Amino acid sequence: MTVSADLVIAVDGGGSKTDVVLLDLSGRMLGWQRGSGSSPQVEGLRNSVRVIDGLIDRVLDGRDPRRLAQVGVYLSGLDLDEEIEAFRAAIAHLPWAAGPTVAENDLHALLRAGTDSRNAVAVICGTGMNAIGVREDGTDVRFLALGPLSGDWGGGTELGAAALWHAARAEDGRGPWTELLPLLLDAVDAPSVGAMIEDVHLGRREGDRLGYLAPLVFRAAADGDVVAQRVVRRQADEVVAYAHACIRRLGLLEVDVPIVFGGGVARARDPLLLSGIEEGISLRIPRAFLTIVDSPPVLGAALLALERVGVDAGALAGVRAELESDERFARPVLL
Repeated sequence: MTVSADLVIAVDGGGSKTDVVLLDLSGRMLGWQRGSGSSPQVEGLRNSVRVIDGLIDRVLDGRDPRRLAQVGVYLSGLDLDEEIEAFRAAIAHLPWAAGPTVAENDLHALLRAGTDSRNAVAVICGTGMNAIGVREDGTDVRFLALGPLSGDWGGGTELGAAALWHAARAEDGRGPWTELLPLLLDAVDAPSVGAMIEDVHLGRREGDRLGYLAPLVFRAAADGDVVAQRVVRRQADEVVAYAHACIRRLGLLEVDVPIVFGGGVARARDPLLLSGIEEGISLRIPRAFLTIVDSPPVLGAALLALERVGVDAGALAGVRAELESDERFARPVLL
């Protein structure tokens, strides 16, 4: 019996959460599932595939995978060609990956969610940081995005680590006083920073996922804490550095280029952070302009998947209306 390929699945996965949506070819959303993070760099390849496979199984809800006209999987942590190929090999045996399937870095989804421009930059500031620049002739520029090893700094994990670093130095006298110290002790319910660090060292407390401390930096900075303000300014400088590097390497310094800024840190719209970014852009890349993406990046993954199928403009407009906000995820959406 011939099965009609009339469905599309789009996946966006990061360090903290994964969204999977099921759509028909008119752009109507049939299901949306959200789960834990699925970045292969953070979770490992096997766990990444496990999370995505489970969410796809739930969103299909018994539908035949042969109905899938396209699957688009966009993940943080797929930065190197070897990583992309390893992920593709790991999903090749799964029924939902038997047809046309794309696996790529999640920056492509963010970029597509934020702009239709063919000359553009996307900077993501979520659990970590990364960026991509594209030019209308198909050229793109990327970064290794392997953390400090490749010169990276920024995102929730680094901001949380900075909160802990400065609080530790304030407590033992190596650094200046900062409101990060009492804020951190209250947040982690520890008698001292030293006690918390001992717990991390001895494995009694997780120490490699400090992103939950990042909001403390912005809170202290907003209250006038000089140490926290320096951290926020450093984060702004990093966003501008990524964008400037992309635009310079693409030869687009004299072109109006949107900088699509997304991720949890971006969506928080901290005034000090945004003013620092805007100031840096005006000084270093004055033809560029900042666009903050409030839509869930899975919107971009869905647009890319539907475009590969060749749907019309009405379907693309429909999916944008369906996925413009993830607030509706607070209610069950699986049909």
